[in-house]
Amino acid sequence: MMNDQVYMQRCLELAVLGAGKTSPNPMVGAVIVYEDQIIGEGYTSPYGGPHAEVNAINNAIAKFGEIEALERFKCSTIYVSLEPCAHFGKTPPCADLIVEMGIQKVVIACLDPYAKVNGLGLKKLQDAGIATEVGVLEAEAKWVNRRFFTKIAQSRPYIILKWAETADGFFAPIDSSQKWISNVASKQLVHKWRAEEDAILVGKNTAIVDNPSLTVRDWQGRNPKRVLIDKNLAVPPDFSILNDQAETIVFNAIKTDWQGHLKYVELENFDLYLPQQILCQLYLMDIQSVIIEGGKKTLDMFIEAGLWDEARVFQSTESWETGVKAPKFNGQEIAVEKIGSDVLSTFVPHK
Repeated sequence: MMNDQVYMQRCLELAVLGAGKTSPNPMVGAVIVYEDQIIGEGYTSPYGGPHAEVNAINNAIAKFGEIEALERFKCSTIYVSLEPCAHFGKTPPCADLIVEMGIQKVVIACLDPYAKVNGLGLKKLQDAGIATEVGVLEAEAKWVNRRFFTKIAQSRPYIILKWAETADGFFAPIDSSQKWISNVASKQLVHKWRAEEDAILVGKNTAIVDNPSLTVRDWQGRNPKRVLIDKNLAVPPDFSILNDQAETIVFNAIKTDWQGHLKYVELENFDLYLPQQILCQLYLMDIQSVIIEGGKKTLDMFIEAGLWDEARVFQSTESWETGVKAPKFNGQEIAVEKIGSDVLSTFVPHK
């Protein structure tokens, strides 16, 4: 059992290497073990490419050649952080490939809640006479794919709140001027996070006051989709958030129009259940996760609606003594770490 956990932990380490690339698919890692040695491993390719199991099998074949690899598979166990798929999508079913390769046993961290899988992959393996085990590091695997699980279970994207506050709890200057709170290392980390999520959302005031580009210029990776809440289209067209560096979705009360990288989406009854309307539209666009970066009004709107899954809060050593107070929320702290001089706390809602 201890070895099972070691090999499954390796699957989870591999899975997160696909962060920011696999959506709307989940992040999955796979490891093939023969005589207590890893002979092949892989993780899910960018969306549309081979899944983790395929990459692990191909990795073993590349090492040993097809004939030798097939012989080893007969006495091998494949560890997978999510149930192998059972349907034809962008790629053929992984469960069928595992059966075809003659692998002796499959150990799965957790079942896939997607309706076209959800136990069907496991059944295919069992019907073929393959030994199976489910539930090794299940909680850890569900955390890795919390975005995917939230989208399936709640029909909305996974919501991450992010902000920085001073040591005395202030979020922004009273006069709406721009004033940086967190340090350079924290800023770079935020850019890494952006590369890992599907979209990043701000309100109109933040777009005007800060004129942010919301890109990953301080990190390698693809820019997330930008989401702007701008009821009356007040953000000037030459502002950074509307440039062509990323696709931008503008929720407004005036028009629906698609102009190249700009997608204007008019919401009827704009002020009625606005967070719910926005998340419904983003879900329909196959967006699996969103970082909400501000401002205060926008963050408070999602907090008050109970529509958030994770909050990442930087606290600096600087004190202002006055300003706009940071958002308040009811959350359970699950992690604390030092980022240079800043302290980063991660919260989830109280259950």
